[in-house]
Amino acid sequence: MLWFFLWVMWFVLLFRVIGDIFRDDTMGGGAKAGWTVFVCLLPYLGVFVYLIARGRGMGERDVRQMQRQEQAFRSYVQEAAAGTPATDEARATRVDELTRLAGLHDHGDITDAEYEQAKAKVLAG
Repeated sequence: MLWFFLWVMWFVLLFRVIGDIFRDDTMGGGAKAGWTVFVCLLPYLGVFVYLIARGRGMGERDVRQMQRQEQAFRSYVQEAAAGTPATDEARATRVDELTRLAGLHDHGDITDAEYEQAKAKVLAG
């Protein structure tokens, strides 16, 4: 059972590295092809070298991707709650305000009730 679990973990790590290679916008096509060949031909060495060389960037790219998804979700919820599509400038202002409010709420600077009240005010106007 342990070997099966480790085998599954290995494939998850391998696919995560390959996904990160193709998601990275800073690498050119040649670099992506080189890393992919390296990881496919020498998987253990390739994955470990990739993690050592570019592991920090993997986390940063994950954080940026999550922030983009969160912003898109908040924009969608805002538009759906308003009932009519907002202009890009108004949407950006509301998203920024909601992001600021969420940050204050997450850090404990405002209570749940204050957060809900402020959020309702931003979405209403």
